[in-house]
Amino acid sequence: MTFASKLLNLIGFSEGLRVDLAMDLGTANTLIYVKGKGIIVNEPSVVAIDTRTNKPVAIGRTARQFLGRTPPHIRAERPLKDGVIADFDAAMTMVKGFLGKAFRPRFWLNPRIVIGVPSGITQVERRAVKDSAYQAGARHIFLVEEPMAAAMGAGLDVDMPVGNMVVDIGGGTTEVAIISLCATAYCESIRVAGDEMDEAILRYVQRNMHVEVTPELAEEIKIRIGCADRTGPEKKMPVTGKELGRGGPRTVEVTSNHVAEALEEPVDAILDTIRRALETAPPALLADVKERGLILSGGGALLSGLDQLIYRMTGIRAYMADDPLAAVVRGCGIALEDLPRWERIFVK
Repeated sequence: MTFASKLLNLIGFSEGLRVDLAMDLGTANTLIYVKGKGIIVNEPSVVAIDTRTNKPVAIGRTARQFLGRTPPHIRAERPLKDGVIADFDAAMTMVKGFLGKAFRPRFWLNPRIVIGVPSGITQVERRAVKDSAYQAGARHIFLVEEPMAAAMGAGLDVDMPVGNMVVDIGGGTTEVAIISLCATAYCESIRVAGDEMDEAILRYVQRNMHVEVTPELAEEIKIRIGCADRTGPEKKMPVTGKELGRGGPRTVEVTSNHVAEALEEPVDAILDTIRRALETAPPALLADVKERGLILSGGGALLSGLDQLIYRMTGIRAYMADDPLAAVVRGCGIALEDLPRWERIFVK
């Protein structure tokens, strides 16, 4: 504890100044929820660092614009991969920067933080998440598995004796879980999600149209005309990239049918995970899911036609959570608002 913190504790100001928060430290986006205030940070999980000084140049939306456009002495990167920290120092720098954006003035005592993590996270990866938060200034850290947080954020009664199914498709992982009484009856995490979809689109354009595009442009294609199947009306989008072989710029037309074909493999992997969950679920919980349907959350839930495809393949209705991108952090925020009540859901 710092001298300032000790002094403030002695004079009784610590509780008034402490700000507790919840965080969804995601592969694609980081969201921060402050107790009593709601979501106050929603930024891309990107940091740009000057390698000469090892100091941050930009974080979040500004840093995202640097990707693929930096001079040699600036490194712009996404420090999380597949839902976990790949570059510890960059992640710590990014978290510190987001905390700085969250609090103005920056005069606050070390907070308690609830963080959403993938259900398949290893002990080493879990320790990396905790260490980055401690280094960024946290006092106590509580981890919640993302499907549990997403279910809570979507408004499901996770503490009741009834089966709730959630499919959370983030940037790095897809989490499929059946939840009852604050516990997961079944949970599986696969590292196939939004980033894998972007990579599939990138490879498709390169292989079939002989044009190289950036991952950021592939993501834009997915957002604008992406779809899970080819049953809907066809959409089109002009895409400019580098022509393979010649090296000059070239513009091609990408359609929603092209994207659906490109996404067949990652979408099938997600559907297979949903099928395994339904095959494994106890009969009573399966009956609940059949009656109530399943909830889609995360950025991948926005993929057009995914809900209809799930229904055709499983017979289970799929409903999108309100504000699916924020479901995990809202669930973490619910836990933060009443820590004693939700103690059972925290990962030990």
